[in-house]
Amino acid sequence: MQTADLLRKVHRLEIRSRHLVEDLFAGNSESVFKGRGVEFEEVRHYVPGDEVRDIDWNVSARFGAPFVKRFVEERELTVMLVVDVSRSMRFGTAGQEKRELAAELCAVLGFAAVRQNDRVGMALVSDQVEHFVPPARGRVHLLRILRDVLDHESARGTRLGAAARFLTRTLKRRSLVFWISDFEDKLDPHDWRVMAGRHELTALAVHDPADEQLPRAGWVMLEDLETGKRRLVNSSSAELRKMYTQGARERRRAAEAALAKALCPVVEIRTDKPYVPALMRYFQHRKRRGVA
Repeated sequence: MQTADLLRKVHRLEIRSRHLVEDLFAGNSESVFKGRGVEFEEVRHYVPGDEVRDIDWNVSARFGAPFVKRFVEERELTVMLVVDVSRSMRFGTAGQEKRELAAELCAVLGFAAVRQNDRVGMALVSDQVEHFVPPARGRVHLLRILRDVLDHESARGTRLGAAARFLTRTLKRRSLVFWISDFEDKLDPHDWRVMAGRHELTALAVHDPADEQLPRAGWVMLEDLETGKRRLVNSSSAELRKMYTQGARERRRAAEAALAKALCPVVEIRTDKPYVPALMRYFQHRKRRGVA
């Protein structure tokens, strides 16, 4: 992308996102990303309503009763934006590609963090970590992140487990991690359980209507964006359309099941619908849980 075009895109993204952040969090004087404390203080007996993820299984096994870890309140928070830049994110039939929507989500979440003086970091991932920006504060730092998201091109497939392991090793301070992806991958629940045990992980699953519903357009050349393979098919065939939908739903259910085992909430973001209501529901849910 030419430098002038890139700067114009970043500027438009900033203006739009600042307005959305004000609409989303107007009147909220507390940090919208306030989460569980980063410093361990003690263990105590489990009481109904405690987070299951806070249970200390070693202590519980030793005493034969459930105990939970207690954390002191966070004074400083890191928001980590993890963006899937693999080939399957270069797809969209409802106005914009998944990767363009991912950039908007980064802008909204990033400016919400900057508004509260929280630190923001970023990782662009595919079957490896392609680019990593350590967390820091400030508008200029966030604009650099948005520029990198918009300008990055990748021709690689999706293998998110390697990135999950990298971030688990790299992020020393407990962070609020937003993982933006279509999750077109076979997820290993172990990788995500380990990461979710150390950080507060939220999956923003970006979907397009054509992910599950093959448009009826007669004979067309289909390309698998993950492998690059092409095949001429009759998209009007009822049997083919059924197989297409079935396969997509099975992949989606498998990804959601792996994330559920890690107690990772999933927020569905669609290219054919406004994403602000989905984000509002997410933050309202966090507030009811007492982590916002």
